[in-house]
Amino acid sequence: MKIGIVCYPTFGGSGVVATELGKALADKGHSIHFITYNQPVRLGSFRKNIFYHEVAVSEYPLFDYPPYELVLASKMVDVARYEKLDLLHVHYAIPHASAALTAKTILKEQGIDLPVITTLHGTDITLLGKDASFEPVISYAINNSDAVTAVSNSLKNDTYKLFGVNKEIEVIPNFVCIEQFNFKPNEELREAHAPNGERILTHISNFRPVKRVDDIVRVFAEVRKKVPSKLLLVGDGPDRNRIENLCRELRTCEDVIMIGKLKNPTEVLAIADLFMLPSESESFGLAALEAMAAGVPVISTNAGGLPEVNRHGVTGMMSDVGDVEDLVKNTLYLLEQPEILARFKKQARTRAEQFDLTRILPQYEALYERVLSKVTLNNA
Repeated sequence: MKIGIVCYPTFGGSGVVATELGKALADKGHSIHFITYNQPVRLGSFRKNIFYHEVAVSEYPLFDYPPYELVLASKMVDVARYEKLDLLHVHYAIPHASAALTAKTILKEQGIDLPVITTLHGTDITLLGKDASFEPVISYAINNSDAVTAVSNSLKNDTYKLFGVNKEIEVIPNFVCIEQFNFKPNEELREAHAPNGERILTHISNFRPVKRVDDIVRVFAEVRKKVPSKLLLVGDGPDRNRIENLCRELRTCEDVIMIGKLKNPTEVLAIADLFMLPSESESFGLAALEAMAAGVPVISTNAGGLPEVNRHGVTGMMSDVGDVEDLVKNTLYLLEQPEILARFKKQARTRAEQFDLTRILPQYEALYERVLSKVTLNNA
């Protein structure tokens, strides 16, 4: 198959999943065409069966804001026509699905029936869903896609609740390439960050308010009073300055290490004892799954799709959103009992194996084949 993939090319979960999916499809012989404004960060170097088409937006004096959606739709038309794509798989409802439907309409007038598959990832529903001005466009994009998937049952239910959607939504969960996590801990790196054998807690995100990184710092301030620990914070974003100020206020700076953005966070997970994810909302929790794949138990909230990934009392522990006291109790429960922590590490890895790409990829391939068969039948 010749498949066009449209996604955000950033460090976010949707971009990572879309890129890894495209790479895996290319390895199986499919021709993959990424269509976006920058090369996806996880795409890597030159690879067989993978092509990148840049969406370049020029500045126009007439517009206050660059018309990215229109340029994207035009690029989809161009790539679909000249590369003879079989289908488009777009990640995020807007602007990607709405732009894809514009492209689909243009191509239809040229005698080309190009199916559009839309994957919903989270904030396109949970965040934009709270803004009534987006509802008609998102509902239209979902209802008129040839197929729609969501990364969790929680996100699927939120979509039906927040939008006027009558389209069937199939749940295909996020995934990890489990073999990428078959590494040995870097003892030299661990000793550099925890020279006295301290426990290492970590968190990886874009430091937005929804991630509640301040809760992590408050939890850590209490935990380190009983268990010598270090906290590694990976990422950057709008809350970083506030978090740094909170560390100073709580006098934890000497034990909190702000690493910044990393293209490959597995090096941090390889030396971690616990992963913290006290988010207010998570459609799935890809960061938690990656931690579990590295054999790191997860301390999280029970928000959104997290219970579909992290199993309380098995792969980690869960608390209500904002319940810092319970988060502290759960963290200490694991850190103060080495035998239990060791068992949780093994169980986390075993659970993550259920989300291995080799299990998820066939679900997408089967979906593509069903959609293409339906288009062929309708055009017969």
